[in-house]
Amino acid sequence: MQVRDIPKAHQQEAESKSKEAYIMTLLRHGDISTGKAAKILGIHRVDLLDLMGEYDISVFPDYTREELENEVEQAMRILEEGDK
Repeated sequence: MQVRDIPKAHQQEAESKSKEAYIMTLLRHGDISTGKAAKILGIHRVDLLDLMGEYDISVFPDYTREELENEVEQAMRILEEGDK
């Protein structure tokens, strides 16, 4: 079967899932931040948390206290912006 024989919608879904898996692998290994992953995938950071669960990626990896505080501050800003 050649790629041209595969429906366009199926090709697009496969490409999207491939990109998602690639980005989530980078996130799992700490190569990119949650903010960067969400931006690349075009989703809200809160939605990324659900996706992280699907990929069994800890929301709180081996962060330092400072890194964890920064993540919490960013999440609070996002939530506050959503309330406006």
